Amino acid sequence: MIFRKRPKPEPPIRHATDEDFEEVVEESNGVVVVDFWAPWCGPCRMMAPILDEIALEYAEQGVAVVKVNTDQEPLSAERFAIRSIPTLIFFKDGEPLFEMIGPVPKPVLEREIEQLL
Repeated sequence: MIFRKRPKPEPPIRHATDEDFEEVVEESNGVVVVDFWAPWCGPCRMMAPILDEIALEYAEQGVAVVKVNTDQEPLSAERFAIRSIPTLIFFKDGEPLFEMIGPVPKPVLEREIEQLL
């Protein structure tokens, strides 16, 4: 008997650039969690599966997760004064509300998102 793993659904995460950040994040309605990260960052890699789960679990409620690679998109990082990664900035209806710096446990993210919904 052969068992096959069910393929995991692809998380609906968008990647924003300096050119389309305004369109992807600031012109969006609802809650958008923006993850400023870099591929070489260990804590960023720790956050990736948590953000994948958040993106899947909250997609139907209109919550979007957007990633910004700070190495490739320095203008967006500079605009929001990103000095440490990972940095998560929570937007609602295009307005930045608050940020969290460093790895964040999933229950904390869920609590913050629930308060914004």
